[in-house]
Amino acid sequence: MTPLPHAETTARTNQPISENTLVYLENIYKIYGSGNTEVCALSDVTLEIQKGEYCAIMGASGSGKSTLMNIVGCLDRPSRGRYYLDRLDISQVPEAELAQIRNRKIGFVFQQFHLLPHFSAMENVMLPMVYAGTTKNEREQRAQEVLQRVGLGNRIQNQPSQLSGGQQQRVAIARAIVNQPDILLADEPTGALDSHTTEEIITLFGELNDSGITVIMVTHEADVARHSKRIVWFQDGKVLHTNLHPSNLKHAMM
Repeated sequence: MTPLPHAETTARTNQPISENTLVYLENIYKIYGSGNTEVCALSDVTLEIQKGEYCAIMGASGSGKSTLMNIVGCLDRPSRGRYYLDRLDISQVPEAELAQIRNRKIGFVFQQFHLLPHFSAMENVMLPMVYAGTTKNEREQRAQEVLQRVGLGNRIQNQPSQLSGGQQQRVAIARAIVNQPDILLADEPTGALDSHTTEEIITLFGELNDSGITVIMVTHEADVARHSKRIVWFQDGKVLHTNLHPSNLKHAMM
C-alpha cells in the first residue's frame, strides 16, 4: 500500500517509530462521562504492533478491548495520548480525512455480519470500492476475485438470507479485504458461529495473515486466540500482558 501522506513529518512521539511499526499507541486514555459518572475505559495504554503480525486482544467483558479496537480503527479518538498509524499521528488528521484512511487502510469484520439484506454477496463486497471511487469494471472484477479467495466463487449472486452464517461471515471478510487494507480488524468474528464454522473462519484469517495482512482480533475464546501469534491481555482498561505467547494462554487465564 502507498504510505500515508506526511507520515514521517507528523510523528511527534519521543520514541522513534520503526518503519515496520504499523500501530503505535502511546499513553492512551479513553474517558467517558465526567465527575461522579466518569468511567476510564482505557488507562495509560502503550502498545506497538508490527506489520504482518497476527495479534489477539483478550480480557474480560469491560476490560477495554472494544474501546481499543475503535481507536485503532479510527472510529473513535483517545481522550489523551497519541495514536500513530503507519507513523501518521492520527490526532492531527481531520475527521473527513479519517474516513478515507479507514476505507483505504483498514478492513473491519464484526460478530454480526452487517450485510445489506437485499444486496447480493457481490454487491455487498463492492460497497467499499464505491466509496473509494473505483470504476465499475474493476469493482466487479475485484469482488469476484475476493469472493473466490474466501471460497464463495459460486455464491456471488446469493443474498445473505440464502447463505449460512459461516458463508455470510466469509462475505463480510471479502468486503473487508477488497480494498487491500494493511490491517484487518476483527471484533469477536466467530462469536455467532458453531465450532466447525469457527475453525474454517480462523483458518481463513491465518491464510490472510500469511499473505501479508496484519490481523488484530478481539476474542474471548481461548481456542480462537491460540491461532494467533501473539496475545495482548487487557484488564480494567490496562494492558496486563503485551506479548503473551499462545502456548502460555492457559497459565495466564488461571
